[in-house]
Amino acid sequence: MIKRSRTTKRRQDHTPDYRVNRHIRVREVMLIDQENKNRGVVSTNEARDIAFEAGLDLVEVAPNARPPVCRIMDFSKFSYEQKKKYREARKKQKTIDIKTIKLKIKTGDFHQAIQVKKARGWLEDAKKVKVSIRFYGRERDYPELAQDTMKEIAAELADVSTIEQQPMMEGWSMTMMLAPTDTIGKSARQGREDGEEE
Repeated sequence: MIKRSRTTKRRQDHTPDYRVNRHIRVREVMLIDQENKNRGVVSTNEARDIAFEAGLDLVEVAPNARPPVCRIMDFSKFSYEQKKKYREARKKQKTIDIKTIKLKIKTGDFHQAIQVKKARGWLEDAKKVKVSIRFYGRERDYPELAQDTMKEIAAELADVSTIEQQPMMEGWSMTMMLAPTDTIGKSARQGREDGEEE
């Protein structure tokens, strides 16, 4: 019977890895003590002894410096705070949600109005909207037709959006990117934050 090795997946939190205590291999370091005072360059053994006597850890915080910079601290507490900051930063990151409306050169007014209505709803929800108009055959020789339609759509949605990317050709399509206005974006972010607090 063949036993398959089980691989343990490490949870990736993308916080930096630090050398601590005995894992610091260099001979000497620039030491910052627990009072945030610069002790100057000392041997690594001496720095470890100072940290241990204080009941704390020696942590290499700037490995690329010459000599490396080490701090005396409670590493468990420091590591917890770093992960907490990372999670909070991730939470505050702005997620970009892009929706697309697809039209043709010959799209009628009724269908175009439906697509514009969809776009308005997405923009009011603080989502970006990509407007795409597809060309067929010789229609590609008349890009101004698509440009005129793009201008109409941008004008209809001017109260809730700004043009982030002007109309441009992408293969057989012309595209334009609309972004929600700053006011809508702020309202959406505030709503998410209020929901998280509850």
